[in-house]
Amino acid sequence: MLQSALPHDHAQALLIGRLWVPATGPVLVALHDEQVLDLSGLAPTCSALLELAQVHQQVRDWLASGRARPIAPLAQALANSDETLRRPEQPWFMAPCDLQAVKAAGVTFVASMLERVIEEQARGDASRAEAVRQAVVAVIGDNLRKVRPGSAESARLKEVLLAQGMWSPYLEVGIGPDAEIFTKAQPMSAVGTGARVGIHPGSQWNNPEPEIVLAVNARGEVVGATLGNDVNLRDFEGRSALLLGKAKDNNASCAIGPFIRLFDEHFGIEDVRQCDLSLTVQGPEGFVMQGSSSLSQISRDPLDLVQQAMGPCHQYPDGMVLFLGTMFAPTQDRHGPGQGFTHVVGDWVTVSTPLLGALSNQVTTSDQAPAWTYGVGALMRDLGRRGLLA
Repeated sequence: MLQSALPHDHAQALLIGRLWVPATGPVLVALHDEQVLDLSGLAPTCSALLELAQVHQQVRDWLASGRARPIAPLAQALANSDETLRRPEQPWFMAPCDLQAVKAAGVTFVASMLERVIEEQARGDASRAEAVRQAVVAVIGDNLRKVRPGSAESARLKEVLLAQGMWSPYLEVGIGPDAEIFTKAQPMSAVGTGARVGIHPGSQWNNPEPEIVLAVNARGEVVGATLGNDVNLRDFEGRSALLLGKAKDNNASCAIGPFIRLFDEHFGIEDVRQCDLSLTVQGPEGFVMQGSSSLSQISRDPLDLVQQAMGPCHQYPDGMVLFLGTMFAPTQDRHGPGQGFTHVVGDWVTVSTPLLGALSNQVTTSDQAPAWTYGVGALMRDLGRRGLLA
């Protein structure tokens, strides 16, 4: 797990995360020289750290000063992050964010836009999806690929599609002026690499969504990026767009990590814009699915999505992490012709890209995943006990 979890240039990457330390609780950490180092003396939480001016330089200076105490060998902490093999007396990595709002942008790629329309037209029934797909793409497929959201051209296309009876709430946020921004999960509820990720037990049609996740401070500044899996229930959301909350915000349905890579001279927003994500699903029965998502194909620029999520009408005093959406929408048949893809319990899902490493999680159902019990109140008590609250 060690080599695949880290960026290919990890020796020069500024990587921060959170480590669960038994008898202590979550500890803000940085990776350096194959060790996991305590950053608590610089900032008590990830949210507070990202508020620091020139945070990358402050972290670099702190590490160079020798004030960051080693907690565990990196290889050991990564190995113990696998929930299926975990030794509870040893540290493991958690999701790297803590108090930040967990937000997501949806329908930001043409491919995902088409699939959301197909879900809606099929009313969440996977067996109808292929026939609907052919009908929908025949009408609107080629019309959407070069349309800039919010443009005069998109407004004219809307009128045409309304006349054809093909307009949809997903097309409205896909090519209209306003992006879809929703709450994916509550602060502190995201799981980290190696943890089990949950699908609702009532779902029969669902899929992973490999995404880049931006780390944004309270001033709206993007200061880093990480990986995410925005687990999606296609049947729930397909039945009604009003079921978005039930389709998205379930126990363990949000995975983020393994680390936030801070922006510096080696990595920045231009690198994010060019990231190619890879996804692999390995099933317990031997099924393998691979896919990809290229940020260069996104319909809305990442910084535009940040501005739509945070500004005069939406403030997040603890910052936010923002999923940017995906172009990956699996259609590979798994259980028979025309059935498409859906998860089964025991799947291993890995989202990766060279500059951010790899996020790996095993699939279970949300009622069988470990219950989320450690919230903001528990964190404050632990920080107070450690003398880290001013």
